[in-house]
Amino acid sequence: MSAIRLLVLGAVRRHGHAHGYQVRNDLEYWGAHEWSNAKPGSIYHALKQMAKQGLLVAHEVAPSTAGGPPRTEYEVTDAGTQEYFTLLRASLTSYDKSVDVLSAALGCIVDLERAEALELLRERITAIEGRRAAVTEHYTPEEGPEALGHIGEIMNMWVHSADAGAEWTRGLIARIEAGAYTFAGEGEPFVGVLAEGQTNSCATGVTDPGGSR
Repeated sequence: MSAIRLLVLGAVRRHGHAHGYQVRNDLEYWGAHEWSNAKPGSIYHALKQMAKQGLLVAHEVAPSTAGGPPRTEYEVTDAGTQEYFTLLRASLTSYDKSVDVLSAALGCIVDLERAEALELLRERITAIEGRRAAVTEHYTPEEGPEALGHIGEIMNMWVHSADAGAEWTRGLIARIEAGAYTFAGEGEPFVGVLAEGQTNSCATGVTDPGGSR
C-alpha cells in the first residue's frame, strides 16, 4: 500500500477543489516530503492517475494571476471517497505497513468518527499482539537473541517493535478516549491545509509555475 494515494485524496478532499500545487504545498506543510514518497513528481502523477481511474474529476479553470496555461483543479468523486476511507481504515489497522502509511493515516484520522477511530486502533493492537505471539513461538525474549545466533536479533527487533507499537497505540487510544482532537460529526475540524496564497514555512522553495498540473 502506498501512502501517496491516501495523502493526495485526503488533501484534495479537505479543500473540496484543489490544484496540484495546492496539494503539494499541503503535503509539504505536513512534512510528508520528509517521511513519505510524496515528492512533486509523485503527487502530480497520482493526481493524473486517480483522475483516469475515476477517483478524482479534473476541472480546467482560469489561469492563475501569475499567468500561464489554465489550471487543472481536482475534486474527489464518490468512488474516490470510498477509496479514501478504505485506505484510511486499512492503514490504521495494519501492523505490517511502513511508517509512511501509518503517518498518512494519522494525518487523516479525524475524518472518521471518534468511535470508529478507536475501534480501528484497538484492531491494530490485536494485530500487533498476534504478530508478537507468532514470533515468540520460536523466540523467547527472556533468553535473549544469542540463543539463536545473530539471526535472533531479527526476532528481537520484531518483538521490541511490536511492544513499542502497541504501547504507542494504547497511548493514542487513551488520548482520543479523553476527548483529544475534533473528529467527524463533532464540530469545526482542525484546519490542516493551507489557504490559497498562505505562506508555507515547510515549502522546498519552488514556486507555483502558474498553470498547476
